[in-house]
Amino acid sequence: MKILRTPDENFANLADYPFTPNYTTIQSGGGSDLRIHHLDEGPKDGPIVLCMHGQPVWSYLYRKMIPLLVNEGMRVIAPDLPGYGKSDKPAALEDYSYQRQVDWMGQWLTKNDFTGVSFFGQDWGGLIGLRMIADHPERFSRVIISNTGLPYNPDVPDEVVRQVENFRANAKTPTLPEMGKALGRIPGEGAPMFAYWQKFCWETIDIPIGMMMQSTMEKTSPFAMTTNFLFNRMGMGKWSPFRSELAKAYDAPFPDASFKMGPRAMPSQVPTLPTDPSLNAQKQAWEFFAGFDKPFLCIFADNDPVTKGGDAVFLERVPGTRGQAHTTIKGGGHFVQENCPEQVTKAIVDLIRST
Repeated sequence: MKILRTPDENFANLADYPFTPNYTTIQSGGGSDLRIHHLDEGPKDGPIVLCMHGQPVWSYLYRKMIPLLVNEGMRVIAPDLPGYGKSDKPAALEDYSYQRQVDWMGQWLTKNDFTGVSFFGQDWGGLIGLRMIADHPERFSRVIISNTGLPYNPDVPDEVVRQVENFRANAKTPTLPEMGKALGRIPGEGAPMFAYWQKFCWETIDIPIGMMMQSTMEKTSPFAMTTNFLFNRMGMGKWSPFRSELAKAYDAPFPDASFKMGPRAMPSQVPTLPTDPSLNAQKQAWEFFAGFDKPFLCIFADNDPVTKGGDAVFLERVPGTRGQAHTTIKGGGHFVQENCPEQVTKAIVDLIRST
């Protein structure tokens, strides 16, 4: 397995990211060592809060929450998934699968011997982290999730499966505006909306990650957004006069397009169809959580187009959710860590202290 490593200088002088790096080397399963980065902030004897990010971001996403949690006496562990941030990046699309990410992060967890963990996961951080919990339940004391899921879809109608598979195989690659429009429309119109995101990421060689995060996470004027978009189309995105410090930080892990295989590959690994290879593992994970009675808290946003309402299945099926102070974050968007760090931090701390 060919492994890429982002030069340290790419991360120099990032805004609001003064944290010391920590590294753990695991086995990739492809005959190579794989180095995983994580942050470790706060008192060493404090309650451990494991914060896992999703796609296409990295531990920079937690820079606002880390000081808040540390001020409450928490020890914050925030890893970068393989393919992201300061972690190593396998170089081929086929290197990435849901199971491999679960296995890689499981190795990382046990090698660091973290126990008594309160888990917080959002987006792919939840998909991977929930499977880690099912594999290593003795290491976890509590679970908090936001804007994520544990997809298991064995009963999707054959017609929908054919529609999605035909769209993935034969439709033209969506442009960024087309993909954004698809995610904002009513589910059920044409191919399921998430398939647009999967196809866009898989087939766009140089995903404009920084630009997308700037437009998603910051208030950017239409003129600035248009300028950023035009510079990106000309292959000059890093030279746009309206590129923000946040955009630079989310671009930092990727010196060029060859480093972006993780963000490109992972959306297509979300098991949305009964034909997905992780179907049986997802079934087993749900069987585990059907008996999970440790504290389990949901804090979903009310305006995330992909995961809105996704907490319902957990509230129905996971015993540990009963009696907890579940919260709906008003206007939190997909990345609640960026938009509502105080509210998310309070929910985590309140759960730990009350249990």
